[in-house]
Amino acid sequence: MPLSAGDPIPAGKHRHDKEMDVKSMLKKLAPVALALAAAGAVGAAGAQVAGSTTVGVSVEELRTVAVGWSAKKNILGKTVYNEAKEKVGTVDDIIVTPDSSVSYAIVGAGGFVGLGRHNVAVPVRQFRLQGQDFVLPGATKDAIKALPEFQYSK
Repeated sequence: MPLSAGDPIPAGKHRHDKEMDVKSMLKKLAPVALALAAAGAVGAAGAQVAGSTTVGVSVEELRTVAVGWSAKKNILGKTVYNEAKEKVGTVDDIIVTPDSSVSYAIVGAGGFVGLGRHNVAVPVRQFRLQGQDFVLPGATKDAIKALPEFQYSK
């Protein structure tokens, strides 16, 4: 059963002890990205002060951001496994769609030092989080390499 950012964690347990699907985790990143963008837009305008308001970011929202997941620390660069615990790739990027939802993870497979790497877009709903491992059920390196390569728009 997924935990929400505000759910209490039972004594002796850690948030990562519960299995949480990656989609719900990544959905929590959209407000983080928006909050960071808004905070950057405010930039030199001044620091955030308790009880004050800034463009699009409230003190309450900042509290939510503080307990959320960091794409840089918790997602990007993490190994993706299949259910047999075989490494099938790495999370290289996440895609936030125009409707502000985190919908896809860019998984890279194969290659050496970036050469020959094959990046594919995988819907986040297909991932599972088991412990702290990202699992893509049914995936193999060959299956990922057989998918159409993801190309960023220019």
